[in-house]
Amino acid sequence: MKTKTLKKNKVNVVTLGCSKNIFDSEVMMAQLKANKFDVEHESMSDDSEIVIINTCGFIDNAKQESIDTILRYAEAKSEGGVDKLYVTGCLVERYKGDLETEIPEVDAFFGTRELPRLLKTLKADYKHELVGERLLTTPAHYAYFKIAEGCDRPCSFCAIPLMRGKHVSTPLEQLVESARNLAAKGVKELILIAQDLTYYGLDLYKKRNLAELLERLTEVEGIEWIRLHYAYPSGFPMDVLEVMNQYPKVLKYLDMPLQHGSTKVLKDMRRGITREKTEALVNEIRSKVPEIAIRTTLIAGYPGETEEDFEEMYHFVEKMRFERLGIFTYSHEENTHAYNFEDDVPEKVKRERADAIMELQSGISYELNQEKVGKVFRVLFDRVEGNYFIGRTEYDSPEVDNEVLVEKTSDNFVRMGDFANVLITEADHYDLYGKITEE
Repeated sequence: MKTKTLKKNKVNVVTLGCSKNIFDSEVMMAQLKANKFDVEHESMSDDSEIVIINTCGFIDNAKQESIDTILRYAEAKSEGGVDKLYVTGCLVERYKGDLETEIPEVDAFFGTRELPRLLKTLKADYKHELVGERLLTTPAHYAYFKIAEGCDRPCSFCAIPLMRGKHVSTPLEQLVESARNLAAKGVKELILIAQDLTYYGLDLYKKRNLAELLERLTEVEGIEWIRLHYAYPSGFPMDVLEVMNQYPKVLKYLDMPLQHGSTKVLKDMRRGITREKTEALVNEIRSKVPEIAIRTTLIAGYPGETEEDFEEMYHFVEKMRFERLGIFTYSHEENTHAYNFEDDVPEKVKRERADAIMELQSGISYELNQEKVGKVFRVLFDRVEGNYFIGRTEYDSPEVDNEVLVEKTSDNFVRMGDFANVLITEADHYDLYGKITEE
């Protein structure tokens, strides 16, 4: 017996994983809304007739979170709290057969490229005229902006090509039109995402075309910040740096996952680059764009990683002093090249190594933040929390980087989505504190 009244044609979309999944959910939600569904993202009201879970299948922790979420809603369905349960995304792309067998409560499973089939199951039409349209789940003033799908890189540890397929760039004109649509809705910051930004255009234009895309996006009225996420170091297109220097809208910020600091491990990972070449690239980027903030991610405990390899990575981080850094413990993923090797670094050792890197980075972040005290930065404000307005500088991306906290006072007031100049008065490891100034 149903324990509550479910709203017919109301859909709750639940998103797990990365910004690429957020983008995909937003596209799905726009299609659902155009088909007269009442659609919400991660609704707290629990009165939706239909639940669609967009899953992540990247590493063990993400897969477990996806499975736990599916099971939670499967139980809710059994108790009458949900009528129809559908699951889509990366986990399904990898494990559809297993999921269908193990969780029969789910009405249907859909892969990463099966949105039209999902809509058809809901007796909805895939509306081609809506290409580029999205129902934003982020604050209205910024949006993730996917410029390509899939990846052609051979990285040994990565299952993304299994889930997302080969690299496919979105045509430049289509992206510019999407940016115009977003700007018309009040979006001021575009956060460019792809499995690999630097490959953009190779399939369509036979050249790396990220620089031209950035130039075209700077022409879109209303877009004030353009941020780059997920650039691959090998074959990095240096003309992007010229665009950064020429156009203030292209932020001096680069998210470039490097994965390791040992040449031996980088070779084993099939990254196509050495530690020495990585250092030279980072130094060249910094020399051409001195103010740039570089965010990177690393992996601890790759198969065969010795104590010496870890020490080399530790000293690499110590020497390079990245503005932002995160680290994962290695996850042994089926059907990847690395799965052929023994996962021989104990979990405890992986975690200890990751913790040591983060402790080192915490000290680096603190020192770099102290250098910001007394300086004025342009800040985009995202939200209000407690007694603070909370925003970010151009050197900080949402969710993962520093935040700027400005106390609410009679002479400190901003609206969300507004820019303001902020004098930094103090700083800790991951937050900056300041006050609004007319400077």
